[in-house]
Amino acid sequence: MKKLLKSAVVAASLAIAAPALAADIIVVSHGQANDPFWSVVKNGVERAAKDTGAKVSYRAPETFDMVAMSQLIDAAVNQEPDGLVVSIPDGDALGPSIQRAVEAGIPVISMNSGSDVSKGLGALLHVGQEEFDAGKKAGEKLASMGGKSGLCVNHEVGNVALDQRCAGFAEGFGGKTKVLPTTNDPAEIEAKVKAALESDGSIDTVMALGAGTAGEPTVAAVKAIGRSGEVKVASFDLSANFLESVMAGDAAFAIDQQQFLQGYLPVAFLAMHAEFGLMPGGNVASGPNLITKDKAGQVVELSANGIR
Repeated sequence: MKKLLKSAVVAASLAIAAPALAADIIVVSHGQANDPFWSVVKNGVERAAKDTGAKVSYRAPETFDMVAMSQLIDAAVNQEPDGLVVSIPDGDALGPSIQRAVEAGIPVISMNSGSDVSKGLGALLHVGQEEFDAGKKAGEKLASMGGKSGLCVNHEVGNVALDQRCAGFAEGFGGKTKVLPTTNDPAEIEAKVKAALESDGSIDTVMALGAGTAGEPTVAAVKAIGRSGEVKVASFDLSANFLESVMAGDAAFAIDQQQFLQGYLPVAFLAMHAEFGLMPGGNVASGPNLITKDKAGQVVELSANGIR
């Protein structure tokens, strides 16, 4: 009964607050339609719109395309929204469009990627994780598990954030490392990882940069050549299947940057800013958190439901 009453109070308060925080907010990300990571970000955006009553439009190019993304930002600026949320995988390519928004007086918050350039482009703050530091933390953990020769699978070549992850991994790992460039096609990733492992038997560690996109096919590749348990696999981000692999011991850990928050918080902040002039005083770190075997079971269901 207490839970029901609490839920009713929360629902009533949100229903009252929604009209008061009504604002027009546009979100432009670089997330590709077939990447499950970005569906969680979008879920966060939609939940924030529901909770605040803001009118929110979510837009992204069909492929990793900085020209198309800059055009989406320009189109958003022309609509003169109350706030703009952007990811910044390439500051050089997207900078002019973001600065145009700032010059037009549109409050901008960056999320997911671009923490190193966000402030310089005029964004109010960034919601995400420091990618180099997250990669370094993962590399150090994998080295402590005995890793000597590592492979970093980059499924989105040209995304500065992913380059930073691989660079951080290499520094933290300390051993021999190399980058394997791929597309975000899981079948291609599995085939290329399998070929890399077969051609170089010294590789004992694989760092994937997206669980659903690259982590799962990497686990499959390791299994296909009969080296499960011998080759340590870790991945950025979460998927239910990859977490099941962590629980089964087929993968070492996942790095959770809590992308639901990356979608939710910027929308909520901009809605409050439009109505009350409120804004946090600095960047918000949504990660990284290492999800190891002892923690994986706690978040599998939330991952399957598009929240983690």
